[in-house]
Amino acid sequence: MRPKLVVGNWKMNGSQVANANLLAGIMAGMNGSGVSCAVCVPAPYLAQAQAMLAGSLVAWGAQDVSARQAGAFTGEISADMLAEFACRYVICGHSERRAYHCESSELVAKKAVAVLNAGMTPIICVGETLAQHEAGEALPVVTAQLGAALALIDPALLTRILISYEPVWAIGTGKTATPAMAQAVHAQLRAQVAAKNAVAAEDMQILYGGSMKPDNARQLMAQPDIDGGLIGGAALKAEDFLGIIHAHV
Repeated sequence: MRPKLVVGNWKMNGSQVANANLLAGIMAGMNGSGVSCAVCVPAPYLAQAQAMLAGSLVAWGAQDVSARQAGAFTGEISADMLAEFACRYVICGHSERRAYHCESSELVAKKAVAVLNAGMTPIICVGETLAQHEAGEALPVVTAQLGAALALIDPALLTRILISYEPVWAIGTGKTATPAMAQAVHAQLRAQVAAKNAVAAEDMQILYGGSMKPDNARQLMAQPDIDGGLIGGAALKAEDFLGIIHAHV
């Protein structure tokens, strides 16, 4: 059985005081969970996360990265910069980046490659909108999104990536895909990776990113191809985040 991983995505939330309290609460409640855990924080707080979490059971990472290595790209943050803060994970292609910043699947793939080249682990996000979901297009949409990354990443490096399925219609809405619905998509994503690298597919952690909460986490993570969660709102409260972490089967 693959180990479980729960990653918090703080999005554009936090302050130095609030972060300190949240991280202290998470670290205090991690013992005995048997689950790997990380938080992806806003870039200005990476130094704080590194200082507080170094040597703990909680890893840390970033929410976005530039596909460029360096140069005249005002406001961008390179993978090498993130690596200097000992980030383990970097989210690539979150639905909010795709929607609000018009990121294409090809750009997301280039970002994932940049993360790999800097020695970190990309969390490649895929997911369908409500309209696509209602039109029965979930699988074609997510497989096309993942396919762009698989076309660019060396198959030998697929052992170093993570995937997060985040049905856009379930993020921040209180709606959640049923465990069976989520499992079907996760199984398809794993099969898609297996066509490129069967060993990587078997070991790869595929996370669910659509409003996982303490009261539904156990059922979702009981599915054979759901290996944890990419958590938004519930990651901002230590009690809720720990409730998900301790809900694993």
